[in-house]
Amino acid sequence: MNHSLSIEDDIDGDTLHEECGVFGILGHPDAATLTALGLHALQHRGQEAAGIVSFDGQRFHSERQMGLVGDHYTDPATLARLPGDRSIGHVRYSTTGETILRNVQPLFAELEVGGIAIAHNGNFTNGLTMRRQLIADGAICQSTSDTEVVLHLIARSKHSSSSDRFIDAIRQMEGGYSMLAMTRTKLIAARDPIGIRPLVMGELDGKPIFCSETCALDIIGAKYIRDVENGEVIICEIQPDGSITIDARKSDVSQPERLCLFEYVYFARPDSVVGGRNVYVARKNMGINLAKEAPIEADVVVPVPDGGTPAAIGYAQASGIPFELGIIRNHYVGRTFIEPTQQIRAFGVKLKHSANRAIIEGKRVVLVDDSIVRGTTSVKIVQMIRDAGAREVHIRVASPMIYHPDFYGIDTPDADKLLANQYSSLKAMCDFIGADSLEFLSIDGLYRAVGGAPRDNAQPQFTDHYFTGDYPTRLLDRESTSNVRKLSVLASNG
Repeated sequence: MNHSLSIEDDIDGDTLHEECGVFGILGHPDAATLTALGLHALQHRGQEAAGIVSFDGQRFHSERQMGLVGDHYTDPATLARLPGDRSIGHVRYSTTGETILRNVQPLFAELEVGGIAIAHNGNFTNGLTMRRQLIADGAICQSTSDTEVVLHLIARSKHSSSSDRFIDAIRQMEGGYSMLAMTRTKLIAARDPIGIRPLVMGELDGKPIFCSETCALDIIGAKYIRDVENGEVIICEIQPDGSITIDARKSDVSQPERLCLFEYVYFARPDSVVGGRNVYVARKNMGINLAKEAPIEADVVVPVPDGGTPAAIGYAQASGIPFELGIIRNHYVGRTFIEPTQQIRAFGVKLKHSANRAIIEGKRVVLVDDSIVRGTTSVKIVQMIRDAGAREVHIRVASPMIYHPDFYGIDTPDADKLLANQYSSLKAMCDFIGADSLEFLSIDGLYRAVGGAPRDNAQPQFTDHYFTGDYPTRLLDRESTSNVRKLSVLASNG
């Protein structure tokens, strides 16, 4: 497949990417249309591909496309090919498997118990280990997505019902995930044992909905019911009389929930409520705490849009320094036809951000960003602010330094590519970026912003390994040196 460059996803790989967003609805006559709208609201969680599978009472129907939801699912002809009153959908940014059409979810298989479609957000830390075992036992894998492993485990399960087979399969998987499955009569939702990835339950016209974030409920006017609990499986089934039964099952082994902190720092939409907490308020609190921990004399507080905006508002309010939009973001960059030549790389940031000279010139500027990964984008933004006439540039980051890679669905660089591991001191990092000063929010400051209390080191309230190195599960694929990713891939145009 011929892929165009996405300036939005950053030329230098200096942003973090979430793997996916999921949406599912059961029993509603406009199921596919509502799913498309829900996926549109979740587009920030993955921009590489989108897929929807529906069921009309007789047949399953699938539409999987590379690109954005709006590029395909606004077409009435596409939605007309997705009839039925139940559907699940998925938006994707790949962390496991190539960016090719056969990896686009939902994945579908015809099994002994009937057809089943599954969609998954997150990452299995034993997915490659399980995949290798399955292939050794004679399984044939059609994709390089770790989600396909779950389909094989469902097919091989000795249980009689599709629900029990699904539960049997996911209980063998480790990592961080939220997952939806759809059979001829059921919509099944599941969340990993410690709740790293979010999943919420809603209702529209009495029909159950599951999705990654509450913003997907808001866009269709649905009512939020509750979060799916960590380790919980919820089975919604349409009965012969048209009624829907809901069966919630919890894991035998109860563990405390540990939501991924990066949902609050970066991934979730600001208007979403994650784990009972409004994301915008949490991000604003990060800025307030940052102003207390790292004050500086300055003339303006400027966010690095869009991620740094709520924290910058909090920083400005707490410090008394005026908030200004000193950087203007171009919202119409998207995917371009421009090939990533060295010349394009040189001015790539300017395609996405422009300095607002009237606000910056002659000023001491506090630049507030949500996170710094490799630092290459920060270098360019600082230079852009200086070129616009800033007298001083001080960077304040509304999260701690990132020291460790993620294996639960966030696409992070290797540890040695992270800025925090490339320099021995904060001053050296600051010199590399070209700022007058550089400060990060402390881990306790972040915890207070989100949960109201400092980190409990004996039993952390959130998943925070990228900052602390405290991985909450086994990393089986990483621990086994024989599990180097050698996945054979058939070259194709889809």
